[in-house]
Amino acid sequence: MKVLGVIPARFDSSRFPGKPLIDLKGKTMIQRVYEGVLKSSKIDEVIVATDDQRIYDEVIRFGGKVEMTASTHKSGTDRCGEIAKRHPEFDLIINIQGDEPLVNYLQLEALITAFENQETNIATLSNKSIDLEDLANPNRIKIVADVNDFALYFSRSSIPNSDNFKGNPILSYPFLRHIGLYAYRRETLLQLIELEPTILEQIESLEQLRWLFYGYKIKLVETTIETPNIDVPEDVQKVLPFL
Repeated sequence: MKVLGVIPARFDSSRFPGKPLIDLKGKTMIQRVYEGVLKSSKIDEVIVATDDQRIYDEVIRFGGKVEMTASTHKSGTDRCGEIAKRHPEFDLIINIQGDEPLVNYLQLEALITAFENQETNIATLSNKSIDLEDLANPNRIKIVADVNDFALYFSRSSIPNSDNFKGNPILSYPFLRHIGLYAYRRETLLQLIELEPTILEQIESLEQLRWLFYGYKIKLVETTIETPNIDVPEDVQKVLPFL
């Protein structure tokens, strides 16, 4: 199984414009993500996918591989899909968020291992390490899973409804937090990018709900590795101590 790691990176983020190029102790965030992915021996090649010349130039500067993609893409998945179309030699595509400067290669390899099961066509990571602040934070995505560790639903809200639990909800139900790394079989990814948007994903602003709506199953791979990402400027201070 030949594996391609793709790092979608755009400059015009609504919550934090230009964040792939912010300095994190002497290296840009996109360089730290790229170097973190390279540590995996299971990933055969890594490509940054961008529509911004400044990001393109930065990846070239530090010696990485980068390809320009269309500026019309609505999501990182669409950007990964464009790269996947160009590279039919790969069987598996991993979508590594460009705001994960602490990405751990062991997480990526856990995702890859999930595809040893032929039933797995899409996989992502979940973590049981979640606190009350995370439950209330709409930037921390929550998951409900079925008995076979496939996702039933993703939400920015606290799900299941923690108000219905007595005492501390963390002790009452194994709440799951989503970690935004995805892996897809190449043929599945090419199908996903052709799906029409749905009302559920628009309500939650979560594109993976589109896949569930159309009947695709998302395997959840549990990880105990905690790697804070950078959604908004305030998150930078949470990451710096780990660098």
